[in-house]
Amino acid sequence: MQRILKERDRLLRRTARLSGLICTAVAILTLCIPGAADTVALGIALSLLGVITVGHYLLGVSGRLRWFWLVLVAGLGAIYAVNSSSLGANAASLTAVAIIGGGVIASGAIVLPVSARRVVVLVVSFLITFGLAAMSTVGLGLTLPYVEIFVVAGWMSATLLGWWLGLSVPRVMHRIASVGRAHRSERQASEREAQRRQDARLLHDTVLATLTLLAHSGVGVSENALRLQAADDARLLRQLRLGGKPMPRTSGVYTLEPVAETALGTTLESVKQRFSRMGLEVNWHGHGQVLLPSNVLDSFLGALGECLENVRRHAEVTEADVTITDDETTVRAMVTDAGVGFALDQVAAERLGFAESVVARLQDVGGNARLFSSPGSGTTVVLEVPK
Repeated sequence: MQRILKERDRLLRRTARLSGLICTAVAILTLCIPGAADTVALGIALSLLGVITVGHYLLGVSGRLRWFWLVLVAGLGAIYAVNSSSLGANAASLTAVAIIGGGVIASGAIVLPVSARRVVVLVVSFLITFGLAAMSTVGLGLTLPYVEIFVVAGWMSATLLGWWLGLSVPRVMHRIASVGRAHRSERQASEREAQRRQDARLLHDTVLATLTLLAHSGVGVSENALRLQAADDARLLRQLRLGGKPMPRTSGVYTLEPVAETALGTTLESVKQRFSRMGLEVNWHGHGQVLLPSNVLDSFLGALGECLENVRRHAEVTEADVTITDDETTVRAMVTDAGVGFALDQVAAERLGFAESVVARLQDVGGNARLFSSPGSGTTVVLEVPK
């Protein structure tokens, strides 16, 4: 709340300063019209308007009442000097009085409608200014008291502007704060959703994969391989229960030791051994040593492991080929099998294994995945990640 009040007061001060300086400049130009006042009155009025300029500037800096009093006293002195001119009242002098009373002095009133004490100052200042400005038209017999009308209109405008700004700034600040809270809530919801998806991938790629093997009585997988896979899952779950964070939070061989940069060739062998235990022979081609950042390597290996798992489950073959290539910016892996294949347009939309565990995983690190298959012609998946 304190910050909102400071922003309100700053806006009121700057508005009062700008309005006051503009009105002061107009008043000076009006007094410079030949015949507006004699030399002595003109000199005094211009000197006082110079003091008012300083007062408006200082009022815009601090907003203290002392500077408003300076503007008020100097403004009243300038009006009195113009009224005391030996040339008498004329259109130029009356216009100058109206501008000083309803513009120069009234501009300072913008900072007043913020507290009861300042409202009292505003009312007293207006009455004094109005009375002195009205004296300039006494005895002239004007059909339209435009000096008084201008002074009243100027003070009413300044008061309403200050009151409106004083109410508007807190409302705007509260709305900005509510937008900020909504943004934070949305960001936290997005982070929770991303975490949920990562956790779902972790569960899908470890425990659910092992349970699927058990549900099919371990068909195609040796008892020893199934036992080792279950032991890996149990060890991972135990570490998670103790507060560890898996690296990667994806499929493959999980570790709780973060690595800043890892050679790809040192990890492909573990993937090969994993699937070899489960009856899928993986033939590697291409580069054997490519350096990738840890998070990119985790996603790359996780997607690669999921592709090989799909080959093992669905392709009805016992071997697959993985070709690793790279250029200056990208590392690619092409997973190919000569299995039964499938029609891409016949995959049910609710089957999210490939979309989540491969495509979404690579997209999280700026990569991409492309799938090619047709019935009876095998399947090829191209994985790409940035270096």
